[in-house]
Amino acid sequence: MLLIALHLLARQSPGLMAFVSRELVQPVNQAFTRLSALLPFSLAEALIALGVLAALAYLGYTLWACLRRGGWAVRLYRLGLSCLTAVLAVYAGFCLLWGCYFYDESFAAKSGLEDGPVSVEELEVVTRYFAGLANHYSTLVEREEDGSYTTDREAILEKSRDVYQKAEKLYPCLAGPEVKVKGIVCSPILSLLDFTGFYFPLTGEANVNMDFPPSLFASTVAHEISHQRGVCREQEANFLAVLSSLEYGDPDYCYSACLLAYTHLGNALYKADYEAWERVYNGLAPEILLDFAVNRAYWDRFETPVQTVSNTVYENFMYSYDQDLGLKSYGACVDLLVNYYYEKAVDSKG
Repeated sequence: MLLIALHLLARQSPGLMAFVSRELVQPVNQAFTRLSALLPFSLAEALIALGVLAALAYLGYTLWACLRRGGWAVRLYRLGLSCLTAVLAVYAGFCLLWGCYFYDESFAAKSGLEDGPVSVEELEVVTRYFAGLANHYSTLVEREEDGSYTTDREAILEKSRDVYQKAEKLYPCLAGPEVKVKGIVCSPILSLLDFTGFYFPLTGEANVNMDFPPSLFASTVAHEISHQRGVCREQEANFLAVLSSLEYGDPDYCYSACLLAYTHLGNALYKADYEAWERVYNGLAPEILLDFAVNRAYWDRFETPVQTVSNTVYENFMYSYDQDLGLKSYGACVDLLVNYYYEKAVDSKG
């Protein structure tokens, strides 16, 4: 409780939070990352599984003891107190090893990137640019007989060590351990919860769902690496997934990044100017439309109350760290993409 209280108080001092996150927490996170990288499996997944099993075992023992020995009130009180203590302990760990990043400067501020508002015309130009890039890279990746995208996920994970090398040279604040992102064994459970990946600050690991369709897999890997390197804001993590993948130059990463960028840009353009969106959309290759359809069909299977609850919990978690956009903050990467790639998009038209 003391640690949580200190964290809440320190939020009022941006200078203190910047010092803590950069000079104290980030070195610890990176040390955890290097240590957990020595294991061939996700330590985060193992700890979560052990925690769930321990909780179920304790619950089962408490109910058994109540039935055999009585003392329901005392035993249930102990159970509730133990659960509350465990939750607060985990939350305190997150406050210390992750929450402080939300009160440091954003990546845009550290790097000097422009993330201001953009015009509809600029949005259309950059959306068309990424649609063209997606068409190009769609011809360079492997496909199934039906035309849908396929890839070797393990190969993507092996390459993850190198994905941020060029991005780090452009923006030194992205420096971090070059370690492999880890695939989750219980990936269908992540899909049920509507997660394609997660960063676990208590072990310093970037983890990804291995079950969802592969077209956005590589960009998800790049997204989680950005969290591993201290970028907490989701909109910036999406932008960096695109930037780092394109700088890396691998066709699988580039194709996935272009689909991610087009998704955000296209959704924004659809709301701003439907006719402009339609013109760009009609220029997408059939293979891209197929990959989008495969992705939609997969996630439609998981539209359940469990997913709704999961999203609500995560959105409230974001609000608790003053991220006012909640899950909607994922769409805010549009401003970064347009500001960063507009000149390249204009030059490509010439």
